[in-house]
Amino acid sequence: MNDSTKQALSKVPAVTLGFWVIKILATTLGETGGDTVTMTLNWGYSAGAWLFGGVLVELVVAQIFARRFHPSLYWATIVASTTAGTTMADFADRSLGIGYAGGSSLLFVCLIVTLAVWYWTQGSVSVATVNTPKVEAFYWIAITFSQTLGTALGDWTADDTGLGYDGGAMVFAAGLAVLAALYFWTGLSRVFLFWAAFILTRPLGATVGDFLDKPRSDGGMALSRPIASAVIAVFIIACLLVLPQRAGQHPGQAAAS
Repeated sequence: MNDSTKQALSKVPAVTLGFWVIKILATTLGETGGDTVTMTLNWGYSAGAWLFGGVLVELVVAQIFARRFHPSLYWATIVASTTAGTTMADFADRSLGIGYAGGSSLLFVCLIVTLAVWYWTQGSVSVATVNTPKVEAFYWIAITFSQTLGTALGDWTADDTGLGYDGGAMVFAAGLAVLAALYFWTGLSRVFLFWAAFILTRPLGATVGDFLDKPRSDGGMALSRPIASAVIAVFIIACLLVLPQRAGQHPGQAAAS
């Protein structure tokens, strides 16, 4: 493989079924892990947001400066973004009093603006183009907003609509099933479907995580947050070892090879 081909490789993994399995596990871990620090350890939402936000920034910098795709680094950054998203959304919704609906609306606008600026400056928001520092910066900003939006959206669906955690999980799972059907049976934009699915996997993970660790009186199973987080983390590591992990192909790779 020559140098130009190496540069054409994306810095994010190919979007396969394994990608989505690990993504859902990572979003669930983000919920239980964030709640472990802010609630079980009683750090509070502000401290938790600063802690995981700092970890996220460090991992994003490491990801941007990496010369090639590293599965463990990429998924560690995704887990950090989901955990930071959990604590930041909870801080905004509960500590600042914005509320789930207000927080979801604000974060949705932030995500759309990020994607719009990304598209305006780069001509595409496809994850297949993530192979330069500037595009990676847009990618991780969009990822963080989508993860935080997913937390707020999941909490709003589970709490404010009366569906509960199990009902909310079923709603988002059904939404993902619809997106899968559109992917296989229509010609709808793959880029749009990716971002729609990426956003929906976060509230699915949030509601599943809440269902596992919230008290039975609130509709949860009251499982230990640290134990649930550890079990999910083991599943993620097992998936990384078993499921194929390869870099996605940048559109320029075909020309380079």
